[in-house]
Amino acid sequence: MAQWFAAKERAGSALVFFRMGDFYELFFEDAEAASEALGLALTQRGEHQGVPIPMCGVPHHACEAYLARLIRRGFRVAICEQTETPEHAKARKASTIRREVVRVVTPGTATEEALLDAARPAWLLALAEGGAAWLDVSTGAFHTAAGEDPAALIARLRPAEILAADGRDDATPAIIPKDPARRVADAFGVATLDGFGQFSPPEIAACAMALDYVRAMGNGQLPRLSPPLAEGGRGRMLLDAATRRSLEILESPQDGPTLLAALDRTLTGPGARELAARLAAPLDDLAAIRARHDHVALLLTERDRCDAIRAALKGAPDMARALARLSLDRFAPRDLGALRDGLARAAALAEAARGSILPAPAPLPDLAAELARALAEELPARLEDGGVVGAGYDGQLDALRRLRDDARGAIAAMQMDLAQAWGVAALKIRHHQQLGFLAEVPSAAGEKLLRAAPNGLTDEMRPIHRQSMANAHRFTCAALAALDRRLSEAGEEAQRREKAVVQHLRRLVLEEGEAVAEAARAMAELDVLAAAAELAREGQWCRPEMTERPDFTIIAGRHPVVEKALREARGPAFVPNGCDLSPGRRLCLLTGPNMAGKSTFLRQNALFAVMAQAGLFLPAEAARLGLVDRLFSRVGAADDLAGGRSTFMVEMSETAAILNLAGPRSLVVLDEVGRGTATWDGLAIATAVLEALHDRIRCRTLFATHFHELTVLAHRLPELRLARMEVREWRGEVVFRHSVGEGAAEKSWGIHVAKLAGVPTPVLRRSAEVLAALEARAAAGEDPLATELPLFAPPPRPPSAHPALEALRALDPDSLSPREAQEALYHLRGLADGTEGQ
Repeated sequence: MAQWFAAKERAGSALVFFRMGDFYELFFEDAEAASEALGLALTQRGEHQGVPIPMCGVPHHACEAYLARLIRRGFRVAICEQTETPEHAKARKASTIRREVVRVVTPGTATEEALLDAARPAWLLALAEGGAAWLDVSTGAFHTAAGEDPAALIARLRPAEILAADGRDDATPAIIPKDPARRVADAFGVATLDGFGQFSPPEIAACAMALDYVRAMGNGQLPRLSPPLAEGGRGRMLLDAATRRSLEILESPQDGPTLLAALDRTLTGPGARELAARLAAPLDDLAAIRARHDHVALLLTERDRCDAIRAALKGAPDMARALARLSLDRFAPRDLGALRDGLARAAALAEAARGSILPAPAPLPDLAAELARALAEELPARLEDGGVVGAGYDGQLDALRRLRDDARGAIAAMQMDLAQAWGVAALKIRHHQQLGFLAEVPSAAGEKLLRAAPNGLTDEMRPIHRQSMANAHRFTCAALAALDRRLSEAGEEAQRREKAVVQHLRRLVLEEGEAVAEAARAMAELDVLAAAAELAREGQWCRPEMTERPDFTIIAGRHPVVEKALREARGPAFVPNGCDLSPGRRLCLLTGPNMAGKSTFLRQNALFAVMAQAGLFLPAEAARLGLVDRLFSRVGAADDLAGGRSTFMVEMSETAAILNLAGPRSLVVLDEVGRGTATWDGLAIATAVLEALHDRIRCRTLFATHFHELTVLAHRLPELRLARMEVREWRGEVVFRHSVGEGAAEKSWGIHVAKLAGVPTPVLRRSAEVLAALEARAAAGEDPLATELPLFAPPPRPPSAHPALEALRALDPDSLSPREAQEALYHLRGLADGTEGQ
């Protein structure tokens, strides 16, 4: 327990997995927290200060599954291992085996496959004032940025863990070390960082913070990391956190469909991560975007080449993560197998891409051949299980294995020799856990051997009594003990030799580490390109024409997420719509009822900008897009209860960001600005925002509204164009056509939508009465809101009945003679014409 207290002091708030033989055990409050989180039975082991110590445990061989559950629940776990064998402890006359914390597992420093999402990077993000750095321990990727909005960066990266020196609530507290530039340079074994690029002091501070944290969690060990890459000079479309949330690019509330899920046709985990990275950070560099489109177009045209690439990628292992585990010496034999198989796939991909403009992995034939020759075909889960190195690779290992594996034959020969020497035909050699190999004989024969050994025995064959049982006695002898020792030593020596060979293979791989990592990156890129071509082929998507001009013309575009959902649900076909925000018509004012498809149309066009600049084709007949430097999307309403902000306050904050940050090359998508306040206030705000977007910012804009009064702005804003969601009314019912037409909507059909939602009929009838009264006042030139609102007025009295109707109700048809009926009919006719009194 003294060892545990020392480990707990080192681990701090992390749970301590304390190695006890074949189990990791947890004590005190760690045990209580883990038993609740993992559903483990809470028991006791010993006492501390007279009080029983709470304890629970997990098997060592299955710990990764338990670790994964704890990490997902937000825990950090310190691994306290036995750092010596019982024999070593006895040799130094110690009462306990030495144990030490070898690492702390956190969401941002995990490398085990069970703790990672194959399709998502495990970014560790470090935030310093004015700078950021993020690295992925599982792949070695390392990036920095200066001046990024932390909220936008977090939304883009979706980091597994955040470090910050400013006490953020969602971050692990961290300290910027002294002389951060020196700390970073030392980590990469260089004298200066100038060879890696230009970094601002805040970027370097963030890098040092991240590296120190990884080193501390790894007990002083750093993984293989690529040199930091500064993103300041890279052209990227900027999307803030609200825009990403609105467009549901990588994540969706309530786990709804996302753009990534709709587009993902990749075949490997690295490919899925690369696709997510491209959608999260679309390019703002025309040449780079066109190069990606060229690659997709080539694979779309050359079907055989695309099929060959996808065939080579199917089932390909994750070399980047296997390489990271090797660099930390936390690898399993199957990580070496992943590199062997991955390099073979890389060679096949290089052959498939030969003679084209496609990025191809550089083959590493020498390393691939060495791994193929060294490793067994089927690899065990753990190095301790043996059988990692194939036969014929190492002569010394083969000899030790033959000696170890011939134990059965050697024991059979020894059994025959002892049976003849001792004169006991029923003698059997058996293995005992503590005593090793023993010769077991029946009780009667054992009694004879106990009284006197057979004559003529050598000292090596003389029986030595070890154990008596009810029906048998067990003996050993010098020869049997020597065989036992030789077999045991051969097995241990074979295991040591195999570990040495495996470490040799590890060193060979790490010497080619950068080349292996580059091959892994190329494979991921090919996976994304081939998947994009497959997607375009399936849906008959078009290549967007990209320009520097502020164009935005889509012909017959389709929302990729909604179209996929309709197809999977076997619903109606998606209705395509065009959009033109080119110069001269930069601002589109969209009107129409709810449920008609306004939000789908708005998001669809925003997503087209993301997809095109990520290097993908578009679900449309044709598209011509000018580069978008910043994308802003405000579709859907949400409040911020934790921050104490109402829906309207959130909307105004996001609108303010647009008005302050958008520029002529931006694309702005706004839905119902001003809806959260009084009617005239909302209309005034919406009018002013429209005028600012048109006159001052002059960006491409889609602006949806229910304020039909805004349509009059088309007469004085020359680049404003009106559009409406097409709706038809048939037999009192509304039919949404989900198509966009020219001009303004006639009305909002809000009451019809309320009917579709199941609002009770009396409420609908009263709503129609109020609406009719308001429209009548407006038509008469009155201010419909100047006097008492009809919403609070008593329902109008029904008009007096017509005299003809009153007379008709007074008639009793069954009592009338034919003549009386004729006279009554004439009388009713006169009342209806007003030619006679009642």
